[in-house]
Amino acid sequence: MENSQTEAARILDHRRRRLIDTFIEGRAENFLESHARLIDAYFIEGCAASPAAARLAETAPFARVALGGYGRKEQCIHSDVDLLILFADEFPPEAEALVREVVYPLWDVGLYVGHHIRSLTEELIIPADGVSVLTALLDARFIHGSERLFSQFAHRFRREVIAPNPRAQMAWLIDTNWDRHDRFGDSSYLLEPNLKEGEGGLRDYHTLLWAAKIDSAIASPKDLPALGLISQEEHEALREALDLIFKVRNHLHHLAGRKHDQLRFAHQEKMAAILGYEGERNGQQPVERFLGRLHQRMSVIKELHRVFIHEMESRHREAGRNGRSETGRPDIEVRRGMLHFASPEAVLRAPALMMHIFDESARLRMPLSAEAKRLIRHMLPFADERFRRDPAVIAAFERILTAPVYEFNALDEMMGTGLLIRFIPQFDAIHHRIQYDEYHLYPVDKHVLKTVRVLKRFGDPDSEHANEMRAALYADLGQNRRLLLWGALLHDVGKGEPGGRHSEKGARITAEILANKGFPPGDIDRIRALVEEHLLIAKTATRRDIHDEETAVFCARRIGDETQLKMLYLLTVADSISTGPKAFNSWTLSLMRGLYYNVLSSLRHGELATREAEARVAEKRAVLEDRATEDPAARRALDFFDHMSPRYRLYTEPAEMIAHAPLVDRLGNDAFVWDIRRHADMNTRIMTVCARNRRGLFSRIAGTLTLNGVDILNAQIYTWKNNLAVDVFHLSPPPDPLFENERWDKAAADLNLALSDRLDLAAELRERLAASAGQAPPGGRKPPRAVVDNDTSGHYT
Repeated sequence: MENSQTEAARILDHRRRRLIDTFIEGRAENFLESHARLIDAYFIEGCAASPAAARLAETAPFARVALGGYGRKEQCIHSDVDLLILFADEFPPEAEALVREVVYPLWDVGLYVGHHIRSLTEELIIPADGVSVLTALLDARFIHGSERLFSQFAHRFRREVIAPNPRAQMAWLIDTNWDRHDRFGDSSYLLEPNLKEGEGGLRDYHTLLWAAKIDSAIASPKDLPALGLISQEEHEALREALDLIFKVRNHLHHLAGRKHDQLRFAHQEKMAAILGYEGERNGQQPVERFLGRLHQRMSVIKELHRVFIHEMESRHREAGRNGRSETGRPDIEVRRGMLHFASPEAVLRAPALMMHIFDESARLRMPLSAEAKRLIRHMLPFADERFRRDPAVIAAFERILTAPVYEFNALDEMMGTGLLIRFIPQFDAIHHRIQYDEYHLYPVDKHVLKTVRVLKRFGDPDSEHANEMRAALYADLGQNRRLLLWGALLHDVGKGEPGGRHSEKGARITAEILANKGFPPGDIDRIRALVEEHLLIAKTATRRDIHDEETAVFCARRIGDETQLKMLYLLTVADSISTGPKAFNSWTLSLMRGLYYNVLSSLRHGELATREAEARVAEKRAVLEDRATEDPAARRALDFFDHMSPRYRLYTEPAEMIAHAPLVDRLGNDAFVWDIRRHADMNTRIMTVCARNRRGLFSRIAGTLTLNGVDILNAQIYTWKNNLAVDVFHLSPPPDPLFENERWDKAAADLNLALSDRLDLAAELRERLAASAGQAPPGGRKPPRAVVDNDTSGHYT
């Protein structure tokens, strides 16, 4: 009989493979349910052919019950199969034989089956950490056997587990839900979304179902609109979102060859091709359009889940407190801790209420109810041109824009309902627009809203991104904070138009938006300039020598005044933080901060003349002369002073000159000498190399460091008049801090070989790059591009 069970498993495996092939070819209807039904059929037929099942049917009737995703008929290609075998009394020894005969063959064909054996005589106790047990039982579905037994079990579960304290079960479910969001992040934002566990993923949908089962004992998702828990329109949007996410998840399982829910970069372009995205459109690659659609669908689930759970949370945790509270407006009410419109007719009479309710949300730190959000979506056509120009609406929006950030961020909620796009129609072009590169972690609209949020937190001492400098600058701006936040909101609006130069396009669009809303010309000019120049500080700091006097002068001329500089610096930092770690780290921050102070000095004191530069050099010579009598290193630095290059004397402080002098004495006949020390403020290293100048010296040093896994963050290259090179490198630390000295020793040996032409750096680096080719981030496949700029600087290309 074992052979018949094995044969049944093989037949199931054959049917599954055929069904999966049909799905991959795009011809499978209702794949999830069809897949679950195939497994149902196996359990029904398998038990019919099982000797153990036949014996049990006579002595101890039992029921086969599907749990979890299998119970919901959401059986993806590599989903687990969770099975409950339910007996009336204590399960007999024959039950183990049943498992061997029916369950074990499924493992042999690659299915992972989690089986549980329980009896109705057992006490239904959910362990303290058993949310997964609770939710699995909430999804229980009868497959075959004693239907009466299953009905008794379902009734007991409802009576003994749920009914005694649904508020506690709901609170437990909701608390676990928020913990999950903290662990997995917001997948409707992230470029590598977790399709199951992340916010906006399938688990949000499941949590919504479980909450409805606890609260209203629904039997299936179709009951959600039937019982008025969500609208029919929301149910349709939910169904469309689930169709796409389940389709992507199944293809991801197939591509990975296993259960896999994180949509990694390595699979995204393949997935876009599988789903039929081809060719560039509106300046977007196929993968960007695919990810934009996926994010949009995940945002539907996120928004629906968030409103639904808040409704359930409020209903169960504030039971008995059903009174209405007044707000600052007669047509907006507070019920159970959420904002409601007094009536749909009130919104019809005064569409401005749609903005005012978000104003109240920001003021009271309170979310909108599901009914209020549904009404706003229904009334969006009334947010027309007159609405957009209404001074009261604009004033309410500016209060929202400048309000402190709390758990319920009114701007995010406005985007979720579509009202923000109605108020600023140009946002539609950046809504769910993906930037598929190694820098940006979020779609454009999410990045913009995050930038606004980060900026506002600069004034909060408890914020992870606040520090004394940013807090002081933010406070100094006073009323200009409003202009800064408008600039942050609109800084990437130009990305909605295809092609490059989004800053220039954004500046033009910004001017049009603000003029349409009646802004005075002076305010328009400041905000437009913020948008046009929002990349200036970051690009200049990371691509130019910030110690070069001309760099500060160049930036000062474009920025204009101190107030604009403060706003632009804060916007740059917030923009970089909101882009991701490739754009914001201790190195980029130090460069941007250094450039800020240099530009500030230039704005306050004017452009430095050659005479003033000569005075600074003379001051440094005087410092060395003062120290030379007591410090031999200062004496040597003074000896070398006339040999130093003009640029070195201008930008190197006396203390550094004194530190570099011993290196010159140590050089002797060696190919090079170097000194490596830890940076005083950051986990980085400062390396000073002294060598006789020769062709290719800098490239060989740089190549050696790269070969040894050390990143060059910045480099100052100086060649003295006596043909000595003194190069100062700002470096990342070696990968393994425990063996840092050994890594520097190896790098020194490699540089000696490279300088003596005994190491082919080019070949070694090619081999290293080939080994890491499979690790390229998104955008890494694009060919490098070099742009020669002869205009920005008057002295250098």
